[in-house]
Formats: sequence, structure tokens, C-alpha cells
Amino acid sequence: MGIEIKRVYDDAAPGDGFRVLVDRIWPRGVAKDDAHADAWLKDVAPSTELRKWFGHDPERMDEFASRYRAELDANDAVDELRDLARTHKTLTLLFSAKDPERNQARVLRDYLEG
Repeated sequence: MGIEIKRVYDDAAPGDGFRVLVDRIWPRGVAKDDAHADAWLKDVAPSTELRKWFGHDPERMDEFASRYRAELDANDAVDELRDLARTHKTLTLLFSAKDPERNQARVLRDYLEG
């Protein structure tokens, strides 16, 4: 099982495997057909309150990751994502944040692999 992360704005590739959008809100400017998402699990995304608090501020990343992991501990949607990861050779978590290093998909991947 391999879990990758990729911006939803990047082109889909055969190596992406099963593609899952993990944003709570559909990405701006992306038509549903153009996303090539096999699933949209918005319930596994950070809460609206946490997302707004974070605001993609790099200085808040560590605290955001800690709070998001706590949300994931109590989130039943994680089980659905784990099932997808077990049943697909490659699972690609799609996100819309501009920063490829500091985003919820990276935290989520690390959480699933941990």
C-alpha cells in the first residue's frame, strides 16, 4: 500500500491509483470531471473551525497538525479511508492548498502511515 499526496490542480497520472479529494470544500475553478477524483471524503478533512484558524499560516502548522490529528482520532471517516488504502495499491490524497509541504493532506498521510 502506498499513499501519495497531490494538488488537485495537477494533472492526473496513471500512477496515482485511486484518487481521493480530502478537502471539505470543492476546489475553486475545478470541474468535477477535471479533478479525476474517484471519491470525495470531505468528512475526513479538518473541521471548518480548524481550517479557518490555520489559514495556511506556516507558523501555525505544528499546532494545526496536532489539532487535526486529535480530530482524526475521533473521526469515523478515517476508517473508510483506511479501507480504501488497503484495497488499492496506490491511494492519492488530493488537496487544493497552494503549499505542498504544509497542508492537511500531508498530515493525513502521515497519520494513516503512522
